[in-house]
Amino acid sequence: MPVSVRVPGSCGELVQGKINGVNFHITCPVEIFSKVTVSLSDFSNPEKIRYPLTRRKAAKAVEKTLILLNGGIVPLKLCINSRIPVGKGMASSTADIVGTCLAVANFLGKSITPSQIARIASEIEPTDGTMYRGIVCFDHRRGILIEEIGNPPPMKVLVVDSGKKINTAVFNRRKDLDILCKVNEDLIKEAYLLVKEGIKKRIPELVGVGATISSLCNQVIIYKPELYKIISLSRKMGAFGVNVAHSGGVMGVLLPSDFYKFNQLEEKIKRECGSYLKFYRTVITEGGPRIE
Repeated sequence: MPVSVRVPGSCGELVQGKINGVNFHITCPVEIFSKVTVSLSDFSNPEKIRYPLTRRKAAKAVEKTLILLNGGIVPLKLCINSRIPVGKGMASSTADIVGTCLAVANFLGKSITPSQIARIASEIEPTDGTMYRGIVCFDHRRGILIEEIGNPPPMKVLVVDSGKKINTAVFNRRKDLDILCKVNEDLIKEAYLLVKEGIKKRIPELVGVGATISSLCNQVIIYKPELYKIISLSRKMGAFGVNVAHSGGVMGVLLPSDFYKFNQLEEKIKRECGSYLKFYRTVITEGGPRIE
């Protein structure tokens, strides 16, 4: 029987940086999903994995999962139906890889842990921490869980897409990253503590403040010309703050769970920042893959 797994994407990260030499981010999973289905393929060529040509990373995840679980040679077909925009910092590749690992394991009748999935994902490329449930602090370079923080307070998110695409692997090879992260380390520490407290105490205002600090710190790494106006406009309409994809092009306006003036906010942002911007309306979720 085919096995299907749904995995959420992310709206960038709530905080990202480097503290005491350790790279980390705090996840921001949202209800925009990738669905991965694994089934039997052509028995005439059992060594061949059938997969969409644009999903080579997921195919690598199949190979690594089979090796990890001693799955042997199995003719598998991989189908991916994703609503997560690619190359925007929304964890599209991570979602595909996580869903693939879990679907293959379940297809084989075996178990696989989030830490094993994280290790596989990080061997393919720097990875988001959305294989874990809840909001977590995660080392995206080494694929290591640093801390489980908790479930997020209810928040809606208006994802603002500037259209800019960034290759995650290339970004993380930048030679100036360590120096630029060091510049704002004290502010990133503050942002980390604010977001952590906001999640543990379920105070979305603190999450918004911390996320905004981190988004502004990231301007020295990936400059987003629209960010300052979006922060100002959204604050006037009751937003808690704005987070960003620290290695991508999207920004997220963090909003109260009862917010409804999306049309008005989108119109203001387009008028002030540019008509080229696209929007996705969603909510922050607990994260983690779901077997269907």
